Parts: sequence; C-alpha cells; structure tokens
Amino acid sequence: MAILVTGVAGFIGSHVAHRLLARGDTVIGIDNLNDYYAVSLKRDRLATLDQAHPGAFRFLHCDFTDAGDLAAQLAGQPIETIIHLGAQAGVRYSIENPAAYVHTNLVGHANMLELARARAVRHMVYASSSSVYGGNTKLPFSVEDRVDHPLSLYAATKKADELISEAYSHLFRLPQTGLRFFTVYGPWGRPDMAMWIFTKAILAGRPIQLFNQGKMRRDFTYIDDIVTGVIASHDHPPVDDGEIKAGGSLAPHRVYNIGNHRSEELTKVVELIEAACGRPAQIELAPIQAGDVAETFADISAIQQELGFAPTTAIDVGVPNFVRWYMAYHAS
Repeated sequence: MAILVTGVAGFIGSHVAHRLLARGDTVIGIDNLNDYYAVSLKRDRLATLDQAHPGAFRFLHCDFTDAGDLAAQLAGQPIETIIHLGAQAGVRYSIENPAAYVHTNLVGHANMLELARARAVRHMVYASSSSVYGGNTKLPFSVEDRVDHPLSLYAATKKADELISEAYSHLFRLPQTGLRFFTVYGPWGRPDMAMWIFTKAILAGRPIQLFNQGKMRRDFTYIDDIVTGVIASHDHPPVDDGEIKAGGSLAPHRVYNIGNHRSEELTKVVELIEAACGRPAQIELAPIQAGDVAETFADISAIQQELGFAPTTAIDVGVPNFVRWYMAYHAS
C-alpha cells in the first residue's frame, strides 16, 4: 500500500512512518523542514528512517501549503491513502505569529483535501488537537462535546480543519478520520514541549517554570500509543452508510480522541523527570499563560469501542524512556 505521510520529519510523523515501513507498507513522506525548531533534529529523524528501512522510504522536500509544488512533486506517485500530520504546532507561538497558523493549518489542510479528492484516496487521516476543547470544564473531554470556544488561534485552526473536512466528506463522500491528540511525549519529541524543556533545564541546573502556580493536569500520551491509534484509524476507514459517526457526522467522517485516559498532575511528571535525571528541579511558580488550559483528560470510549484502542504506557514508564533518549541523543 502506498501511503502519503505529511510532516514526516516531525515527532509523530516520523514514528508513524517507522511503524508503517516496519510492517511492509510503501511510505512517501513530505516535509518542508521549516525552522520552527532545530532543523537538525528533523534531519536526524529522517536519517533514522533511511537507516532502518533502506530503499523503502521515499522523502520529498515539499511544502504542502504550495498547491503547485505539492502537485508537481507528487505527479506520478501512486497514493492510496493519506496520513496528514504536518501542521504549525504550538499554542503559545500562535499568539506571536498567527499568520503561520492560518497559512499552514488552513491553506495547507485545504490543499491536502484537494489532493485527496483529486486522487480519490481510500482514506485520509488528519491530526486535530485536544486544544479544540478550549474552555470546556466538563471532564473527561468527549468527541460529542461542543467545541465552539477555543482559547488560542492554534485551537481555532484545528477546529476549522475539522469543519472543512466535514464539508469535503459531505460533498465528495471522502472518507476521513480526525484525531484529537492529547499531550504526546516520548523519544524524538519536540523541543517546545514541557517534557523536553523541563529535562533540559534540570540537567543544566536551571530553574523550570510551572504555570498556574503548578496546578496543571494533562493527559500525557506516549508516542507508541499514539502511533497505534493512528494506524488503527488508518486501517479502518469510516463507512459511508448514513449512520452517525463518532463526533456526530452523517458523512464518512469521524473524530476520535487519542489519549491515555488519565489526567496526571504536572508535578508528578516533574518528579519522574527529576528521578530519571538524578537531580532535583529548581521550581518557579508562575500564573497561567494566555491560551493555556488548566486540565485535559481524554474520553477515549469512541476509538476504544470501535477500533479496540487501549493505551499501554503509563507515565512512570514513558517519562524515564524519554529522559534516557534525551541524554543519549545529546551525548552523541
């Protein structure tokens, strides 16, 4: 099967590509290798794909926000399905640079939908985010909840992507699955995420900031569990049968939460990082930041019941795994 993976040099994209290649799929990966964070990390992820799957992985340096470049580079490439994980990520950066989010997450998403429609792909899986739940106070967050009040532009673009996808599925009967990821972490993670920031600071003997006076809870989801959910979703496209799908659509379009189904105290994660680093953290308490939420917690019943998804990695296993990888990566 020829699968197109966008954002393949990214954290989740590279892990998904590894799993697909390991089971014998053909993967065409695209990424524009932008400098939102160190391009060297993205190139290192790509290098691991080449090393682990020599000759089986095809990478195209391509910007999916440029419809012409996208069409030209993929001309003649057979594509049966799409896993669209490329996006401009980060809640806080969206306050500083909203144009990047509108361009990448809206224009880019529309371009991928047009590609999927033109190629008549069997299924398009795309990344949404738990950020769409915004100021919701009912926990755990369910895909049946209203998500009309985003707290950041990033969240707004992800909700907009879901709406655009719904229109394409309704008009063109394009099978799609949107995945709302909950705080993904693990080896090869992003430098702008708390796990990386805390580990780096603790190892360097610098203070870390805990926002909302440390009263933060997150549904931390290990990367291997995320990949399992992505691929299970990919392998089982929604059926165009007129029945209501997860998220409420009558079109062949569903939305799932992918989380660990546990809301963990951020202070507990810091303790696990301290233990793995072998040194204490210097903690500074700070107010909650604009666009942030105090707690996330995923109701995963929809993907659990329909696809058998069951996360297996607790934070007391996943956090030390990340710290060990981090120290090995920076020692090499």
